Amino acid sequence: MDTWKTRVDPASDDFKENRADMLAMVAEIETQLAIARAGGGERSVQRHKERGKLLVRERIELLLDQDTPFLELSPLAGWGTDFAVGGGFVTGIGVVEGVECVIAANDPTVMGGAITAISGKKIDRALQISRINRLPYIQFVESAGGDLRRGTEDPEAEMRRNLTHFSESGGLFHDITSLSAARIPSVSIVFGSSTAGGAYQPGMSDYNIFIKGRSKVFLGGPPLVKMATGEDSDDEELGGALMHASTSGLADYLAEDEQEGIRMARSVIRHLNWRKEGPGPSLPADEPIYDPEEMLGLLPVDLKRPMDIREVIGRITDGSRFEEFKPLYGPTLVTGWASIHGFPVGIIGNNGVLFSDASEKAAQFIQLCNQVDVPIVFLQNITGYMVGKVYEHGGIVKNGSKMINAVSNSQVPHVTVIIGASYGAGNYGMSGKAYDTRFSFTWPTAKISIMGPKQLAGVMSIVRRGQARAAGREFDEEEDAKMNAAVEDRAERESLALYATGRVGDDGLIDPRDTRTVLGITLSACHSNAVRGTDRFGVFRM
Repeated sequence: MDTWKTRVDPASDDFKENRADMLAMVAEIETQLAIARAGGGERSVQRHKERGKLLVRERIELLLDQDTPFLELSPLAGWGTDFAVGGGFVTGIGVVEGVECVIAANDPTVMGGAITAISGKKIDRALQISRINRLPYIQFVESAGGDLRRGTEDPEAEMRRNLTHFSESGGLFHDITSLSAARIPSVSIVFGSSTAGGAYQPGMSDYNIFIKGRSKVFLGGPPLVKMATGEDSDDEELGGALMHASTSGLADYLAEDEQEGIRMARSVIRHLNWRKEGPGPSLPADEPIYDPEEMLGLLPVDLKRPMDIREVIGRITDGSRFEEFKPLYGPTLVTGWASIHGFPVGIIGNNGVLFSDASEKAAQFIQLCNQVDVPIVFLQNITGYMVGKVYEHGGIVKNGSKMINAVSNSQVPHVTVIIGASYGAGNYGMSGKAYDTRFSFTWPTAKISIMGPKQLAGVMSIVRRGQARAAGREFDEEEDAKMNAAVEDRAERESLALYATGRVGDDGLIDPRDTRTVLGITLSACHSNAVRGTDRFGVFRM
């Protein structure tokens, strides 16, 4: 493969400006990450420690193999809502006894580990990632149950919808037991209370580890039992660790303390004799020839200014190698072959709006990747498919549909990074989260919306003008300008990467310099499952 020859000058004013803007965005993300790591705040953390308990990230660190990374997923979930940043729940991918696992853990310093609308979304996504990538699922259980007090924008409706999912519909329990049926093991370590619906978390798990004097699992606590049956009992007698280990049989392992419980979990993973079904890395995994620091200066904050996506590709692929496919045809879309951390990949990246020829090229390239079982990395910076009479006559709907058809029916793993714009159907065609994408991440510069804020405000203005004309009334230009400004401002705010990640619209907002590392971890996780493409697609309109 050819090595990409960069055309970027790190000494240029544009590069320096881009870098300064990106560093400011990254600093804001780091500030929010620090808030998430702080959990419920200094007072709650101190109280938790005084009880002799480890913090949630300390527990995770002890579980993981030494000096291995932990890719935390959706760490800023809850940003911009009335929930704590992070949602009081930690999810991610880490290596335990050489096995990549999904780890999902209550943070008991945040409202006692209660399940909220935000943490519910994180649990949903963690279970989905475990299932589609065939990764063992380890959950740290310590929860006060469902938080009935509040939601995000609509407290009553939001929380009740989520509680319906967890309790009445039993979605959480269904998904955990579905993992077992798919021969994907689930392991629970119960660090504290697990009450009511939460009791079914260990109840539905394949392996349960309880901690003496700490774990408490019951459908109804002593007060509820007293009211319902008249029985008197204490926590230990009703649902303590020793009782479940010796009498009910719910506990499979009984640990003396948290550290021993975590060691037992590692032993469980070790005895699984887990084997990946997908191939391991097969190509040289040499570093890119360009400094990852240069990623900071590639993309301007003003997404209307162009950037060659090949510059990103040259800084994430092994040895900066890239074999471009059809470079002269459909040039607003870049397609080609490379490897990342030794894993062969196809790459599809935007270099402008999608025209008919670019859409056809994408459909063909996706078929080729499926033919040889190669995962696809999508790099989004797309305002959408081209509109206008010339392009409609040229079949943009037909050819754009071919691309979306190919994305929808592709069976090889997709990993998507939204680096810039992600508007309208362009999000779909470039394997947005709704398209069974294995993992989806965003850069701080990303903007996700049905269309650009100015375009949205303009379209609504045109509609209002038409309505006024049809009604025979005079159009109020001043009022229209105010409405345009309000629509544009709201659309801009709600298109920001932080807004999307705060609502679990992606798997995480990442520092551009970490893109290659994040892709390497996720590609390795994808290969825990079989990597098999398909030659069966929907009907392409010719």
